[in-house]
Amino acid sequence: MDGVSLATGMGLWGLGLSSFAIGFSGAVMPGPVLAMTITHSVRQGFWAGPLIVLGHGIIEVTLVAALLAGLGPLLGLDAVAGTIGVVGGLILLHMAVGMLRGLPRASLAAVTSGQGAVKRGPVADGLLLSAANPYFILWWATVGLSLLVVARDPRWGALGVVVFYLGHISADLVWYGLVSLAVAKGRRWLSDGIYRVIIGCCAVTLLGFSVYFGVGAARMLLGLWG
Repeated sequence: MDGVSLATGMGLWGLGLSSFAIGFSGAVMPGPVLAMTITHSVRQGFWAGPLIVLGHGIIEVTLVAALLAGLGPLLGLDAVAGTIGVVGGLILLHMAVGMLRGLPRASLAAVTSGQGAVKRGPVADGLLLSAANPYFILWWATVGLSLLVVARDPRWGALGVVVFYLGHISADLVWYGLVSLAVAKGRRWLSDGIYRVIIGCCAVTLLGFSVYFGVGAARMLLGLWG
């Protein structure tokens, strides 16, 4: 039985559980948000995860509102997705380069004094990384939209949409909360060298996704001219 069938068969509880399960399966996939959660958790501890999710959630709520307003087909257009991908790739590139440039000066002392390699807060990065991810936008324009159709069942009204979104965002909170907790608990064993390795790996991850998003989006846009 798939998530939609489960939701319609079990009512609101089924909708919430399905939304959580589907959201969690996406949250655990490696990506820019995970890399930045690890980076911020070294500096700010456990609360970095929930704050990243807050920024991520701001974009999600905006997308849900757009989909409910009937903009799903527009968000699914290749031209829109391609443009988001190019801009998103440039944003990720800028973030990665900034982290790499600050790497030689990165230290735990700088982190505790608020002068680490990452200058933005976790909320801002959660928002930026989500908005810069074209596949995140496309997921909402396709899978997310189909789940919203179920959530808007006349039996539930607006409550169905609320339950659906709470289930979805709870999955993000659980996963990224666990990640930030694990990193925070391990901070006592960190040295400056290990800290630089973590920041460097996260920066390279963002750099890789910037190329992946940018190249994929460029091909998508070039295909429109073919």
